[in-house]
Amino acid sequence: MAASYDDRDGHIWMDGKMVDWRAAQVHVLTHGLHYASSVFEGERCYNGKIFESRRHSERLHFSAGELDFEIPYTVDEIEAAKAQVLSANGLTDAYVRAVAWRGAGEDMGVASAKNPVRLAIAAWEWGNYYGDAKTKGAKLDISKWKRPSPETIPVHAKAAGLYMICTTSKHAAEAKGCSDALFMDYRGYVAEATGANIFFVKDGAVHTPLADCFLNGITRQTVIGMLKEKGIAVHERIIMPDEMADFEQCWLTGTAAEVTPVGEIGPYSFDVGALTQDIAASYEALVRT
Repeated sequence: MAASYDDRDGHIWMDGKMVDWRAAQVHVLTHGLHYASSVFEGERCYNGKIFESRRHSERLHFSAGELDFEIPYTVDEIEAAKAQVLSANGLTDAYVRAVAWRGAGEDMGVASAKNPVRLAIAAWEWGNYYGDAKTKGAKLDISKWKRPSPETIPVHAKAAGLYMICTTSKHAAEAKGCSDALFMDYRGYVAEATGANIFFVKDGAVHTPLADCFLNGITRQTVIGMLKEKGIAVHERIIMPDEMADFEQCWLTGTAAEVTPVGEIGPYSFDVGALTQDIAASYEALVRT
């Protein structure tokens, strides 16, 4: 069994300095713990290089702005801190987590303008997010929850509060023997999985939901670019749930998920076909270049 995440050897960068892993703690009255005033990034390092590192750091700043706070470190300073974390822990292939939040301070209500904004960066070794589904194809449940309207929450931020229904949906999926769950959006259109974007294949063309009410993932954007370079038609569009019956292949994309084939979604089945295998292999080659 892997060690608990609060009880490991190593170092975490926290508020400008490297601290012992076990000493990287916050007070129980931290605002982000009570009111979800927290944003984060998940990144992967391959052969000593974080894939699209700067874009992740820039998005962290964007997400903070969407939640009305400012990170007290520049993108360049965050980039340097990530490099320090990898070096301090002797890692060349790792998952990197940067998280910024409103800490404990004078405010302990909904408002928190007087509280300091804090930043921490950790890194650890992490294998396939979906285990052997990476080769066999993941099995997905269909969540009872829906991704919210852009009028209700900052849907394009990578914010902690947006993952509340992801946790409950993934728990429900795992209880059914599934790897993950698929969300519909507030209109009933196919949206995304709990931590990954989704793609489908039909007649040689690729179809993916329009990212108008959920995170337009960096891996999603990368894969779309790769497909277009290969001359494959990509349709970013509204997808109705019953269309899944006619799709031949399916895969998920995300920093943690990378490119993971999908074999089942509820009553729908998909082949781990040639295009899925090709894009997964091409992505793997790209990130290790």
